Order: sequence, then C-alpha cells, then structure tokens
Amino acid sequence: MSVLTVPADISGHMLDLDEDEDLEVFTKKTSLADGSPMPNSPSSMVNQYSLEDEDNTKVIFITVDNPESHVTAIETFILYRVVTKTTRSEFDSSEYEVRRRYQDFLWLRSRLEENYPTLIVHPLPEKFVMKGMVERFNDDFIETRKKALHRFLNRISEHPILSYSQHFKVFLTAQELVSHRKQGPGFLSRIGETMRAMANSVRGLKSRPDEFTLMQEYVENFSNKICSVDKITQRIIKEQREYLDELNQYNPTYCQWAESEEKLAEPLKGVAGCMERCSKETEERIQHLSESLVPTLHEYVLCADTLKAVLRRRDNIQAEYEAKNEALASRKTDQEILQEEVDDLADRVELANNALQGDWSRWKNGMRIDLRSAFVTSAERNIEYYEKCLAVWESFLLSQKGEPIEQENGENAS
Repeated sequence: MSVLTVPADISGHMLDLDEDEDLEVFTKKTSLADGSPMPNSPSSMVNQYSLEDEDNTKVIFITVDNPESHVTAIETFILYRVVTKTTRSEFDSSEYEVRRRYQDFLWLRSRLEENYPTLIVHPLPEKFVMKGMVERFNDDFIETRKKALHRFLNRISEHPILSYSQHFKVFLTAQELVSHRKQGPGFLSRIGETMRAMANSVRGLKSRPDEFTLMQEYVENFSNKICSVDKITQRIIKEQREYLDELNQYNPTYCQWAESEEKLAEPLKGVAGCMERCSKETEERIQHLSESLVPTLHEYVLCADTLKAVLRRRDNIQAEYEAKNEALASRKTDQEILQEEVDDLADRVELANNALQGDWSRWKNGMRIDLRSAFVTSAERNIEYYEKCLAVWESFLLSQKGEPIEQENGENAS
C-alpha cells in the first residue's frame, strides 16, 4: 500500500509567475503547507493518508452553476455561483454559497501550486477564448467553462491533501477574496523567487533519479499522443460541420426537383426526408463530440502541461540542493550555516519526491478512468448514430420496393 507523505512546507521558493500580476503570495510559515488545520491530530490525516482509501474523504460536494455576466466601465466578466455542502469538522457550517469569477479560480490554483509544488493540481480551462470562438462570452463558451470550473473544484475536493488546504476553504466559504488575495510578499518578491527557479533550471541536475526520468519520458509521450488525438478530433468535428451544411443544402434541392418531376416525386421526397433525418442525427453527433469527448481530451492536454511544470519544480528543488551541497564542500567558512541549509534542502527533496510519487499513481489511475469512459461513450454514440442513419435508408428502400414494376406495368397497359 502506497502512502502519500506531504511535508509541512515543501514549497520553498519554487514559484512560477502567475499571469495575473495582481495576485499576491501567502506566507508559508504555517502549520500545514498553507495554514490548514491539522485534521485528526496528533496523527495527521494528511501525513498518514493512504491513497487506496481516498473515497472516504469525499465529504465535500461542490456545484458550480448560475453564471451571471457583469459589465463595468473597464471590463466585462462572468460570476459563477459556487455551492458547497460538507460534513467536515473544520467548516463552521454545512453549506456555503459564494460568487466567484475566473480570476478567483486562478488565485486558488496559484496558491495550491505554491504550497504543494510537487502535487498535481488539476488544470483550469484557458483564460482566453479557444480557437474558433467568435464571441468571448457566448452561451456555449460560458457553459463549457462552467463545467470545467466545476470539475476543477471537485477534483480538489476529492484530493486527500489539497482538500485540506486553507486556501481551498477560504475560496469556498469567504464572501469576498480581496483581503485574502492581497496578503503576502507581493510582486517583486515573486520576481526574485522566479529568478532563482530559472537559475536552478539553467544550472541543471547532476543525477535525476531514474524513476523521475522515466516519469518525464512518459509525460512527453503522453503529451504528444493526447495533443495529436485532440487536434484530429477537432478536425473531424470541423469536417462533420461542413458535411452537415452540405446535407442541409441537399434536402431542399431534392424537394424542388420533386415539384418538377411528377413521376419521380415520391422517391425524391423520400430521399429529401432521409437527408433531413440524417442531418439531425449528424447534428446530435457533432454536439456530443463537442460537449463530451473534446473537453475531456483537451483537459488532459492541459494536464500534460501541468505534469511538465510539476517535474520542473521537483528538478528545481533538487538543483538548489545540489548547488548548496557544492558550496558546502568548497567553503571553509560559514559551514555550520550552510550545513543547516543543505540538511533542510535534503529534507525538501525527499518530501517533494514522496509527494510526487504518491500523486503520480493517483493521477494515472484517474486519467485512465476518465479517458476510457470518454472513449466508450463516444463509441456507443457512434454506433447509435450509424444505426439510426442505417434505419432511415432501409426504411426508404422498403418504401420503394416494387415501385419500378408498377410503373412498368402501367406503361405497358397504356
């Protein structure tokens, strides 16, 4: 049985800059990575949690719904309702309802990545409009984003470590986040930390453990495959839409032809009816692909990027440890201070490795379940689509049986 052990603070200084400059960083000198209360103390549930028993922690149920558009003098944004129901003892109430905009979700994810740099935090949908979207806040875009935000929060609520984050609790319960977002050392401090991360990255590693090298190779291969499938699926949907447009033009053409060809009117109208029914089935198939398969594929495209970032942060922690260790070996002064720093970094490397190892298995299991479900559902929908179209054309053929003979007999009689 694999046990995921997470330190009180493994974040150190490995923080990438967030794209929103107004987001601030929380201080990290807290009891549990980000100030969370220690569940079931003194034997902390966070430090003792077995990933095989994680279903037992699903006592936070979250719904994201009821999007509302807000227009101000300088911006337009969407507020989503977030409803939380829980039996967790650290919550003061069993139910909460708050309003959150997309930037608030970015703030939460940024804080989780900062405090748990080698845990895999589920990705958010992109900030900007996806390719092909003409209107930024049209109904389809809002609905797609709402579902993605819903999945994001529920993935956190199901996580044996992240669900105990104090930032997560604040996000779910605080009526306003402004005061929470302004805490921390600020933008200039984040610049300094990011520069350190870049320096460690440039310096590189002397000896990455084999398991993390294999992990990195797996992620690269997975990223290539999922990106390819995502792009091809998007291309298929585009081609299906073009096919649907052709079908919609086909139907009236046959109807007009039937008006001018009396003896062919019945089969022409029959073909027109088949085209109309097939176009409806095609439209439903496109809708299914767009709403079910594509979001799952694209979500895991983003997951691949998340995994790459997690592995980079792990490498940065190890690189910082190796650099300090070299400095300790070459210096003759301040060795006691350096030794303390080296020991602290050695602990951080070990804890970061343990956290990633446990979360890696958890992520792979979830990924396989999600993708298998998406593929099976897509296969079932394809069978349903082709069976319905087949039935439409078979019905047409049955309706035309014997028609040529009757016409021929009629002509001979005349």
